[in-house]
Amino acid sequence: MELAYYSDYAVRLVNTEEPARNKDSLTSVEAVRELFGANGQAARRATDADVTRFRSVRGRLRSVFEAADGGDETLAVDLLNSLLLEFPVSPQISGHDIRDEDGKPDWHMHLADHPSNATAGYAAIAAMGLAFHLTSYGVDRLGLCEASPCRNAYLDTSTNRSRRYCSDRCATRANVAAYRARKRLETERAAGTGRSAETAQATTPRTDR
Repeated sequence: MELAYYSDYAVRLVNTEEPARNKDSLTSVEAVRELFGANGQAARRATDADVTRFRSVRGRLRSVFEAADGGDETLAVDLLNSLLLEFPVSPQISGHDIRDEDGKPDWHMHLADHPSNATAGYAAIAAMGLAFHLTSYGVDRLGLCEASPCRNAYLDTSTNRSRRYCSDRCATRANVAAYRARKRLETERAAGTGRSAETAQATTPRTDR
């Protein structure tokens, strides 16, 4: 498993909450387990106590994205470093059951965690994955969706650093809203121009020939 994959753990956890919409899907141990995806062994360690712990880590990860989105690189790095120190991991070379064309193990880097609970394990790999993404691509590649009121986290992997939304759905919604705003402005300006012309015509003195 490549280290870049782990950065999605952070995004997945942060986006379980939509503060502006007052929505929170992280309300049960089942929701916690779903965050682990295919990592069933790690998911089985989760208990009801992890719900509260996961929410705490979620808030700290969102703060990293908020700092990055606000242009405060130093704060984003400091916040992420604090998570890395609190939740360490051990990088290992792994082959799992993946084989190449010759039947040899497809060796790759894997993050082995040795947690005391499910939250510690998840936080460790999420923080390390996010750190890998940040140092490889830049702090400005961590963003929050500009489509109000969404504000979901995302990782910008575009070639020209142009991503502004967390999904195509939000991008479409924002573009439609911007188009409608432009049309309203054009209509208001046209109406104002029409009223100005009528006023000018009404106040222009008539001259008899």
